[in-house]
Amino acid sequence: MRWELSEEQADFRTVLAEWLADRCGPSEVRGWLDAGDPSAFEDRFMAEGWFAVGSPEDLGGQGGGLVELALAAEELGRRTAPAAGWLGSMLAVPALAAAPEEAKALFADGVVTVLAAPAGSVPTARATVSDDGSSVSGTVSGVLGADRARRLLVPVQGERSDGGESEGRHGIAFVLVDADAPGVAIRRRELTDRSRSVADVVLDGARGTPVAGDAEQHLEDAALRSAVLVAADALGAAERMLDMSVEYAGQRKQFGATIGSFQAVKHAAAEMLVTVESARSIVYLAAASVEAGHPDAPAHAAAAKAQVTARAAHAADDALTLHGAIGYTWEHDLQLSYKRAKLDEALFGTPAAWNERLAVSLDLVP
Repeated sequence: MRWELSEEQADFRTVLAEWLADRCGPSEVRGWLDAGDPSAFEDRFMAEGWFAVGSPEDLGGQGGGLVELALAAEELGRRTAPAAGWLGSMLAVPALAAAPEEAKALFADGVVTVLAAPAGSVPTARATVSDDGSSVSGTVSGVLGADRARRLLVPVQGERSDGGESEGRHGIAFVLVDADAPGVAIRRRELTDRSRSVADVVLDGARGTPVAGDAEQHLEDAALRSAVLVAADALGAAERMLDMSVEYAGQRKQFGATIGSFQAVKHAAAEMLVTVESARSIVYLAAASVEAGHPDAPAHAAAAKAQVTARAAHAADDALTLHGAIGYTWEHDLQLSYKRAKLDEALFGTPAAWNERLAVSLDLVP
């Protein structure tokens, strides 16, 4: 499968990169992280239309698809932008597409609807929340962006008796729950990567609105989207760390020469460059494959998540080594991208988990 960015997609990436460079610089990011409140960025990101790019127009989006979302994730990762709510919402889109009226609210001002799935594992067709037909109860641990959400798209186990399309259906289904409704508690957890957030969602007799559609298939779609978008985020972080390392190697001197002239440093930087360029090819292909519903899309997405995030995490270690002791300090911007890449490696499934999915999908034995 051969594929490359269209002229419009390349232009989109350039315009978004310029927008983020003006509005999401290191000093702004540090201010949001120190305050523990990224709402200034999130509100502007939504108000100026970027939040809705990559989602169908009939759902209230700006058009485009997963390739545009991957390009956005790459640039957000490069800038260490606080985008937990955005990513959690993009994973909810496949399920919300089955309920267009609900989905349109996803792109209304101030409304963020995130998928209530544990961020520490691959999204799968299982639920820790029970549905007795009139209310839902249970806990979902470590939901990405739950503290930024106005609504939660919750996978539930049980049987509906609401007279709707889900009447009498057992197994996994989706329910929309308002984050501030009675019986809903959002308990935020602290992450080392403070540019993103997770929270435990505790439901105790909360009321929800059923969402029609094949929940198991929507969760699989969300899993593939998570693989592509987290890999794209890791690509952006790796690009930023490469740029910082090359710049630092051209300034730092030892024994009367810049360290960039040392062979070991050149080799390390070259390896980081190979990581970035190969990752870009993998991520873009996986995004296009999943968007097109290619038969090999699950394998492409799994390879992207496993290979790109693992190599980006390794590149983070190389970047830290090249920076020496200064790279460990809070004052240096490297630590922002370093933590971003390290979280991406584990976010929505480790490389080992995605390699296992890849192995299962391949016909290795006659």
